[in-house]
Amino acid sequence: MMIRRPARTAIALTATAAAAALLTACGGDSSAQGTDGKLDVVASFYPMEYLASQIGGEHVKIVDLTAAGVEPHDLELTAKQVASLHKADAVLYLKGLQPTVDKAVADSGAKHVVDATAASPLVDHHLAEGAEEGDGHQHEGPAGDPHIWLDPTRYAAVARSVGAEFAKADPEHADDYRKNTDELVGKLTGLDQEFRDGLKNARTRTFVTSHAAFGYLAEHYGLTQVAINGVDPESEPTPARLAEVQKAAKENGATTVFFETLVSPKLADTVAKDLGLKTAVLDPLEGVKEPARNDYLTIMKQNLANLQAALGATS
Repeated sequence: MMIRRPARTAIALTATAAAAALLTACGGDSSAQGTDGKLDVVASFYPMEYLASQIGGEHVKIVDLTAAGVEPHDLELTAKQVASLHKADAVLYLKGLQPTVDKAVADSGAKHVVDATAASPLVDHHLAEGAEEGDGHQHEGPAGDPHIWLDPTRYAAVARSVGAEFAKADPEHADDYRKNTDELVGKLTGLDQEFRDGLKNARTRTFVTSHAAFGYLAEHYGLTQVAINGVDPESEPTPARLAEVQKAAKENGATTVFFETLVSPKLADTVAKDLGLKTAVLDPLEGVKEPARNDYLTIMKQNLANLQAALGATS
């Protein structure tokens, strides 16, 4: 299943050209650390920024291309952002999620690049429960579901890649990067166990969501995701798809329709009202509105609590 690719090639090309001129004027050098001695890191969106901050710690200075509260699929790069990619010591991104970022990274010539999909190959998760698309199987490839960070074990694999690349880019602090990576992987392992324990006694194992972002999470914990929309959170479901969702929700005893934080809940509210169900948040963590108050771990634990309530799970 392809992710939505906005027609913004002209914007990207214009930004790239402007950035190239800026770099020529400034004499940018992507092979050297910043003048403050820190590793200059560019992260494409929140899940990559979180890894950079947790693993890099005090040794990195991070530019997140996707501002807090912005839906990453909608990102338009400015010339300044493209220039930051050319000057970066390390770049972290997820190929296929943001086409303008993919092009800018390819054009940047950055030496130390982590593509999350190399550590955790994408899988095509269909809509499940009566979906008309595809054969219901999973297919690896660049057009798959990008939401790998919602499975803590996949996210841990990406974390290890980030730690290894930081160590190559900044050998002087390699031991710190390895230590921080091990600590983060330990936290993710603990989170994985919390999900396993918290969901093992669920009354129903089917949940309804407005956006098909939770395929990896569902697969890993033995759940079934019934999504109103596909991987693109702003696509419009067909009447046939809505009928399938309603049928699956009734047959599997669903109690809740989940919506997310960065997209309007209108569709989820409508479906829930038609079925007499509740609504609640299941956050796909593509971005965080208040990063000073919440982070990946706190939001994932809230996701677990919301799933337990909806599925009738007891800890």
